[in-house]
Amino acid sequence: MNFLSYFQLNLVEIYFIIFIIFIASIIRGFNGFGFSAICVSGFSFILPAIEIVPIILALEVIISIFMVPYIWNKIDWNFVFKILIGIMIGSPIGIYLLRYLTPNTTHLSVCLFIIFFSIILMKGYSNQKINNNYGKIFTGIVSGTLNGLTTLGGMPVALFLLITSIQAAVIRGSLAALFFLTDIYAFSLSFLAGIVDMTTIYRIIPLIIILPFGVYIGNKFFIKSKEKTYRKVVFYFLIFISILGIFRIIINL
Repeated sequence: MNFLSYFQLNLVEIYFIIFIIFIASIIRGFNGFGFSAICVSGFSFILPAIEIVPIILALEVIISIFMVPYIWNKIDWNFVFKILIGIMIGSPIGIYLLRYLTPNTTHLSVCLFIIFFSIILMKGYSNQKINNNYGKIFTGIVSGTLNGLTTLGGMPVALFLLITSIQAAVIRGSLAALFFLTDIYAFSLSFLAGIVDMTTIYRIIPLIIILPFGVYIGNKFFIKSKEKTYRKVVFYFLIFISILGIFRIIINL
């Protein structure tokens, strides 16, 4: 089949990627985040990291557009822009620290931290005192730093929103808007750096068709879920992704 040469993948690998994208888009439609984490974990079995990143960044931007009708009136723009300020400060710090810190050690520490706080939050812990401008900017700095070090920058933001007991719909909408803006920036950098080539474009185009179906299903699940159920699902998802991250670190040692 000549068309496979455009993707530089075999048929089994294409079906596998389609399955991963579909599951990841359902999770994104429900949670408002998690698309990249699922895709990175799945794609890493068949593609090198330098080929994975531009595909995921482009799809993250596109899937955010498909989510707009479901989240637009629930976005806390004040929160989004304060977090972005912090991310702009933290990202260069993370890149700088890459010279001195072992990525696997940092990744492992973050995963254990996320699991610890997710369990505490599941038991009912909350803290409204940190829901201020300083708290938001600090969370953004932590997020940007971790993103530069481990690509796990979204997790601290999700934890912040859960700790401050923000309404589920606002959590989902704000996270989706935040990742839309940060991924546009990251994809632009990837394009300028020459990481995006025609193979990347060929791989992205057919996958776009899957995104709205996954988002629609995820949104249906969100509408039917209760506030408590949403939070529980997010907690379990954070723990699952963290455990998956730990497992990947161990097998790569």
